Amino acid sequence: MSQPQPMKRKKFGPVVTVLLVVWAIPLTIAVLTFLLLAGLFLHLAAWCCWCVRGRYVLFVYSDSPIWHDYIEERILPRLSKRVVILNWSDRSRWQPTLGVLAFRYFGGDREFNPMAIVFRPLRLARKFRFYEPFCEFKHGKTEAVAKMESELYGLVDEITGSRTAS
Repeated sequence: MSQPQPMKRKKFGPVVTVLLVVWAIPLTIAVLTFLLLAGLFLHLAAWCCWCVRGRYVLFVYSDSPIWHDYIEERILPRLSKRVVILNWSDRSRWQPTLGVLAFRYFGGDREFNPMAIVFRPLRLARKFRFYEPFCEFKHGKTEAVAKMESELYGLVDEITGSRTAS
């Protein structure tokens, strides 16, 4: 008596892999194109809506006791009318404005609070992430915050061709 032979399995693994790759490449290209176009649109909108009015900085911060008073007493007055402000603590009431869209695109999902995003005409935006410097500040080390502030003011002064108010 002969033993029944096991069913031969067809090997679909390589075929499925090829089909997934063929499907994933155009999808990846489409997503990357969309993200690049969104970034270009946000840059253009910031240049046209803010930079022509002398506003070059989007500043996002929260009501944290670590940095709130420092930012409101030292940083924001220095940037005066050159800044668009978003308070992270009020995010539940944010409307989909240019500032919110720009923050969500450029801010990312790490160390985004507090941060400044500087929009320079016909150049890519530059981000200043103050989170780590303020963590050091909390422990009495003020150098990192002072250095980042200085870089921020220097860039804004370079753009505007003037010195920010002291």
